[in-house]
Amino acid sequence: MKYLKNFLGHLYFFVGMLFFVATMLVVFIPIWLISLLPEPACSRALHVVFKGWMSFFMPLVGCPIIRKGKQHFKKGENYVVVINHNSLVDIPVSSPWIPGPNKTLAKVEMARIPVFGVIYKAGSVLVNRKKESSRRESFTKMQQMLEMGLHLCLYPEGTRNKTSEPLQPFFDGAFKTAILAQKPIMPGVIFNTGKILPHYKKFWARPCPIYFHFLEPISTTGLTLNDTQVLKERVHNVMKNYYVGRLNS
Repeated sequence: MKYLKNFLGHLYFFVGMLFFVATMLVVFIPIWLISLLPEPACSRALHVVFKGWMSFFMPLVGCPIIRKGKQHFKKGENYVVVINHNSLVDIPVSSPWIPGPNKTLAKVEMARIPVFGVIYKAGSVLVNRKKESSRRESFTKMQQMLEMGLHLCLYPEGTRNKTSEPLQPFFDGAFKTAILAQKPIMPGVIFNTGKILPHYKKFWARPCPIYFHFLEPISTTGLTLNDTQVLKERVHNVMKNYYVGRLNS
C-alpha cells in the first residue's frame, strides 16, 4: 500500500505539472501583453486573468479553493495582506484569490525561469535579497503600489515553513510597509497546501481542498515605526491562534 501511495503521488505530481504548463501556455500571450500596460491598469487586468486561470486549473487538479472572510475587504480600501507560507502551492492560491488587484513581493531568481518568469514578473515586485539596494528599491515600489490603491500580498515568514511550529517568526518588512502607508493589515490564513505539496517529499503531491480565510483587518492608523514589533507580534498571535484553533476543531 505504501508503494502504491508513493507511485500515485508521483504520478499526480507529473500530471499536475503537465496541466499547469499547458494552461500556462494558453494565458502566456495575454499576460505578456497586459504586462506592457502602466500601473495600476496592469495589475487590474492581470488579476482578472490570474483569477480565471486558477479558477480553472485548481479544480482541474482536484484542489478547489474555498474562501471565507471576503466581507472584511471594504470597497475603496486597500490592504497589506499577510499570509502564512507552507508550500509552493500558496503562490497560485494567494494572489489570484485576494479580492482585488494586488502585487506580491517575489524573489528575482524566479523571474529568470523561461516563460514562467514573464508571468511571475508581471504580478510581482521583484527583490534580490542579497543586495541592500534592491531591498530598498522594492520597499519604495511597494509603497507606490499601495498609493495606487492596490493590495499587497506578502508572506511575513519570508520562506516556506519547514518547521513543526504553526508559524515561523515574522520579519518586519510587511509591518513597516503598512505603518508607513497607514494601511490596515489583513491577516490571511491558508490551510492544506502543505498536505498537497509537502516540502519533505520530492516530485510528490496529492489533491486536497484548500481553505483560504481572511481575518478581521488590523488598523495601523496613528502607528509609527516604533510600533513595528508590537504590531508584528499582534498579527502573529492572531494568525497562529486561528490556525491552531481550526486545526484542533
